[in-house]
Amino acid sequence: MIPPRLEEGLRDLSSVLVAYSGGVDSTYLAYAAHRTLGSQALAAIADSPSLPRSELDEALRVARTAGFRVEVVRTDEFERDDYLRNAADRCFHCKEALFDRVFPLAAERGLEQVCLGTVTDDLGDVRPGLVSAKRRGARAPLVDAGLSKQDVRQLAREAGLPVWDKPQAACLSSRIPHGTAVTLDALRSVERAEAAVRDLGFTLVRVRHYGDTARVEVASEEVARLLREPDRSRVIECVQGAGYGEVVLDERGYRTGGARLPVLES
Repeated sequence: MIPPRLEEGLRDLSSVLVAYSGGVDSTYLAYAAHRTLGSQALAAIADSPSLPRSELDEALRVARTAGFRVEVVRTDEFERDDYLRNAADRCFHCKEALFDRVFPLAAERGLEQVCLGTVTDDLGDVRPGLVSAKRRGARAPLVDAGLSKQDVRQLAREAGLPVWDKPQAACLSSRIPHGTAVTLDALRSVERAEAAVRDLGFTLVRVRHYGDTARVEVASEEVARLLREPDRSRVIECVQGAGYGEVVLDERGYRTGGARLPVLES
């Protein structure tokens, strides 16, 4: 069931292109738009080196299962110096690259609005990407319907969407501290390292990139396992195998914005 306020808001928009990331919020919005507007709804996922291949594959698989249309668009943020220099406004330039692709795509497909999966929780955070969204006129139907992250998770669960309990994710570039340039080599190392740690059975993994040093964060409930042998040695070995010389295991667990924090001693 789609909440009446959300359904009404989507119908008022008439036709929409949903900027789809594969996370729970944009997945539910794409699903709800499809159920409400049918062929007048389309999802578009941005593909670039900052998106792990596993995330792209999962997002496309979920779209097929849920039955909503999705197109993959290539974005060019890695050709933009303002993005690569990785200042505090990196996300603004990422969203600009996204909108430079999806607004024309919406026009080509005859869709009137571009929508984001922003929820009410996001409004209190520092999110440069929302500045770009406001400037471009992107809509936020979940916010307009008063839906929080918890609300969306429950709705996604009721809808049978497999991502209803998916941990929050961010692009690979978020693993590099602001002020350190984003490079393809760094992102490949991060992606390999995180995939290797997940293969050991950890559910939420962040590998923060500090040149030759990697700091590994896992969910708070998995920290004890991370620090206990034999997993401690296995994690260090697999992260070093991804190209890092030194590996720091973070005893405090995953924290949003962790890439801006100093490297911790193990």
